[in-house]
Amino acid sequence: MHITKVYVENFKSFKGEFRISLNKGVNILVGNNEAGKSTILEAIHLALTGIYNGKYLKNELSQYIFNNEIVEEYITSLEHGNIALSLPSVTIEIFIEGDNIAQFEGDYNSEKLSKASGFSLKIYFDEQFQNEYEELIKIGGIKTLPIEYYKISWSSFSRDEGITSRSIPIKSAFIDSANNRFQNGSDIYISRIIKEFLDSKEVVEISQAHRKMKESFMSDDSIKKINEKIKLASKISDKKVELSVELSSKNAWENSLVTYFENIPFHYIGKGEQCLVKTKLALGHKKAKEANIILLEEPENHLSYSKLNYLIREIKNDNENKQILISTHSSFVANKLGLEHLILLNNKKTLRLDDLSADTKLFFEKLSGYDTLRLILCKKAILVEGDSDELIVQKAFMVQNNGHLPIENSIDVISVGTSFLRFLEIAEKLNIKVTVVTDNDGNIEALEKKYKNYLGENIKLGIEICYDSIIDSGDLTISGKKFNYNTLEPKFLKVNDLPKLNKLFDTKFQTHNEMHMYMKGNKTECALKVFETEEKLNYPKYILDAIRTK
Repeated sequence: MHITKVYVENFKSFKGEFRISLNKGVNILVGNNEAGKSTILEAIHLALTGIYNGKYLKNELSQYIFNNEIVEEYITSLEHGNIALSLPSVTIEIFIEGDNIAQFEGDYNSEKLSKASGFSLKIYFDEQFQNEYEELIKIGGIKTLPIEYYKISWSSFSRDEGITSRSIPIKSAFIDSANNRFQNGSDIYISRIIKEFLDSKEVVEISQAHRKMKESFMSDDSIKKINEKIKLASKISDKKVELSVELSSKNAWENSLVTYFENIPFHYIGKGEQCLVKTKLALGHKKAKEANIILLEEPENHLSYSKLNYLIREIKNDNENKQILISTHSSFVANKLGLEHLILLNNKKTLRLDDLSADTKLFFEKLSGYDTLRLILCKKAILVEGDSDELIVQKAFMVQNNGHLPIENSIDVISVGTSFLRFLEIAEKLNIKVTVVTDNDGNIEALEKKYKNYLGENIKLGIEICYDSIIDSGDLTISGKKFNYNTLEPKFLKVNDLPKLNKLFDTKFQTHNEMHMYMKGNKTECALKVFETEEKLNYPKYILDAIRTK
């Protein structure tokens, strides 16, 4: 049994409707901060369990479960002279496939599919409080959502409103290894996991041993003397005041005992080791074993590549028959778990490699290294052809922006060779802002034909192609081939004089052609000197246009 689709409406970062289809096995959610990766995991877990942030939602309901923009729009609509909007609601629908789910089949879903099986969790205003709430509106001054008048309910697609988390056939385990919650020096998260490994007899034995520890503590002569001194000196109460060990409940040991690793308290070991231990324990405890779906939040937190590689292998090997959703910023995680499982998220849009053209899909599948996801992990990308272009574009940006690197403004300058169109295909589908900085190579007609889908009347919002519209020429030949005056280096020389570049490169060339030959043979070295210099330089207009693009 597995989840095929999830529908979310007005939950946290998702304003309005959002849909996502899932693979039967591994799903890797990748996107920039605030793209909604964590929200998707939380929505699934909430709809399956009724639990949010480790607590039952019915006891922890707040307006921050709702999309903030929706709430603000509603509150504003209550102001004098405005037309009041309907009270916001949250809906999470889970579409499922598998055996023995006929009772969940029906058309009571957002897509009105009569043969769909699944269920929904809804958070909405309870109509029985309508009159009372209208009186409050008349009084005015409502600044927050009236959560006290809201209710939570589950219903199947067959319109059965009597279902609960226990009757839902899919179980989930939510693992966020970076979430540290300490009480009296003990990590509550790991204490509860360890407790779930124990049977009832072992829990009783621990409680008894803990009680004996209290008795031993209280009978110690030094403690007796201290408590007697407190009794004589204390003026805070007429009642008996003394030091003791917490035993207010039968499971008090959970809060007072500390888990040790190699004789070191758990909370003192490295953060990476903590994440690794907690993730492995969570994957191994009985709730995860019983779960159909594992929800794993950013497993790369605090882990080195070697540790992360080990953890990924464990995830893949131990959960072959489970559906797995992993949120990540890590290209390493995505590559190791398989790019075919990628779901790219941006601006409430999703994209898989299968959604791309066959050639582009093959390109990204075979692209070496772990930089395949940079495009969607930035607010804007500037695509350049090579390393020297990247350095000079970055330097031009720094000059125009008080020394700030592009990445400090969430702009990533990415060297992509000549594969601009591959990246533009992703950018177009996900509404990512991208600027291409390219040479005209002396053939404007060919360049404009290559980018015809992004120029003139076909210009796409957020995508810009920057190039020099002037074709330069000269008489220089190298090894019998005409020199190309229409690449970055000749254009850079064109806007700076020969003496200035001789000073920068510590050369003494007499002619432009000599400088052309030197810069062509030393592209990266020249670009590094441009990047590092404090001298004032000029930059080609098409590069300045690229860094000024909003």
